Amino acid sequence: MPNRLAASLSPYLLQHADNPVDWWEWGDDAFAEARRRDVPVLLSVGYAACHWCHVMAHECFEDDEVAAAVNAGFVAVKVDREERPDVDAVYMAATTALTGAGGWPMTCLLTTDGDPFFAGTYLPKPQLMQLLAQADHLWRTDRERVLASGANVAARLREVTAPPAPSVVDAAVCDTAVRRLRGEHDDARGGFGSAPKFPPSSVLEFLLRHHARTGDADALAMVRATASAMARGGMYDQLAGGFARYSVDAAWVVPHFEKMLYDNAQLLRVYLHLWRATGDPLARRVAEETADFLVRDLGTPEGALASALDADTVVDGHSHEGLTYAWTPAQLVDVLGADDGARAADLLSVTASGTFEEGVSTLQRRTDPDDEAWWEDVRSRLLAARGTRPQPARDDKVVTAWNGLAVAGLAEAGVLLDRPDLLDAARAAAAFVLATHVVDGRLRRTSRGGRVGAAPAVLDDHADLAEGLLALYQASGDASWLAGAERLLDDALALFVDGDGTLHDTAHDASALFARPAARTDLAEPSGASALAGALLTLSSLTGSVRHREAAGRALDACGAVAAQDPRFGGWTLAVAEAVLAGPLQVAVVGDGSQAESLLAVVRASTSPGLVLAHGAPDARGVALLANRPLLQGNPAAYVCRGFVCDRPVGSPEELRALVR
Repeated sequence: MPNRLAASLSPYLLQHADNPVDWWEWGDDAFAEARRRDVPVLLSVGYAACHWCHVMAHECFEDDEVAAAVNAGFVAVKVDREERPDVDAVYMAATTALTGAGGWPMTCLLTTDGDPFFAGTYLPKPQLMQLLAQADHLWRTDRERVLASGANVAARLREVTAPPAPSVVDAAVCDTAVRRLRGEHDDARGGFGSAPKFPPSSVLEFLLRHHARTGDADALAMVRATASAMARGGMYDQLAGGFARYSVDAAWVVPHFEKMLYDNAQLLRVYLHLWRATGDPLARRVAEETADFLVRDLGTPEGALASALDADTVVDGHSHEGLTYAWTPAQLVDVLGADDGARAADLLSVTASGTFEEGVSTLQRRTDPDDEAWWEDVRSRLLAARGTRPQPARDDKVVTAWNGLAVAGLAEAGVLLDRPDLLDAARAAAAFVLATHVVDGRLRRTSRGGRVGAAPAVLDDHADLAEGLLALYQASGDASWLAGAERLLDDALALFVDGDGTLHDTAHDASALFARPAARTDLAEPSGASALAGALLTLSSLTGSVRHREAAGRALDACGAVAAQDPRFGGWTLAVAEAVLAGPLQVAVVGDGSQAESLLAVVRASTSPGLVLAHGAPDARGVALLANRPLLQGNPAAYVCRGFVCDRPVGSPEELRALVR
């Protein structure tokens, strides 16, 4: 019989709706029940595309013996980390502090006040059963020690997770960051550090911006090497486009097969910007294929973008990693015939011994084919054949922050690649989120099937969505997106900044956790604080708002200590700092028609990290950069300004190119 999760919007929670474990969703009711029964809380956190979450679910939570032990001695709470990043953040801090490592599934035991007294990750059935027995015994026989332990852990974590003091991110910090990254770069295989390797999206964006501002050759070389290695390896889907979440090896050969919206949204922009800077055809191809993957495979009927494709493919109730994506030489021959199959195996590094598991290979494309038409035919046939295989499940919830990141990438791709369909996709996603995720004037975190969830938006939801709307405004010229971004950012400043100026990830009126998260680290996504800094900076450059510019500086400084200490974990902070150092370079293009489009193309080709663009009718209302900007002798014109102090208007692409170089 389904448990309490059956009514959830979260695909991850719904995966557990038929467990014999009597699951509760996170909330006051669950802790009230724990107090009523006088039992501790078992907290399990994961997400729908997580391989080891599936393993633990099958080994433990689908098991009647485990369920009996859990139900007898605990209130069991299941959390989707993507739906409740605030809950995940504070208990992951506990897990990392207590064990030295983190990851999902995350398994914690809590007092009835929510203080953690045990934290771990994946636990096989024997270990979990032992833990449950010991915890139940201690709770009944030595309660004071358990409560004291939980209180001590919570108090210590509140100390160690408090945000660091503000620190200015200036040109010297950026220069030092490049030198440190150069020392950590894997020259032979691309990327930074050793296995496993995650795509360093925000770090690559920082290096591109640093190169644009300074001409630093090392910065660009690191981006080119890493981008090429990722795109040519098995972590990139050579048939359908899009990147897996990470590579388990140092050479990008074997991926962890889940495909996340947030990774692909950010990588779309990285490859797009690399192509803009260098003209590299590989970067353009990957950008376009990744954009197509987002719209085709993650698009929802409502026009938004789904969260992920699963790491596993389920067949007859059993999960298999890579079943959809990996190939043998014989399978290539079956689809393509003997000659084309052998040729494809050579091109795609499909070997008899296998590069993934014995006899099975991921697809790589270390070199380009001699005959591109042949490859497109082969690619089409292999993709059609792959479509007949069992497919990974899709987590179709819509996350506000991740859709914001995708809107930014799709909007830019639409204009830079001359793909109006991608710009339309960005518009549709932005319109859906604004129409559906704002309830009674407050932004929410998720929806599914057009139904909005109860989880409140956190800081990165406001900031990343604003980032997307600002990119969409600059791409489309529709001032409603600019106004929407300003409302979101004003809400963020009102909801997430304390009286003493401290920036938090949860709103003032959010339900209390044992610590209030205030991340300053850019990991797979920009932190809420650095994302806010970037969006505020862009808004202030477009509008001239001193208030927003000062708030951007405070948010950037809040992240400065982390970026200076380890630039691999401050990539977006450093990218925003590059925009500060290079800008504001403000360009207004007035008028329409082919001449205006030629001027816009010049502006969009600029790599300056401090550049913002406004375009539309002369003296357009509500857009400060367009105010008092007349046509030039009746023709379209471009105004290049710094701090709203403008050069004389120009009407030719050649003149404009010299000004924005």
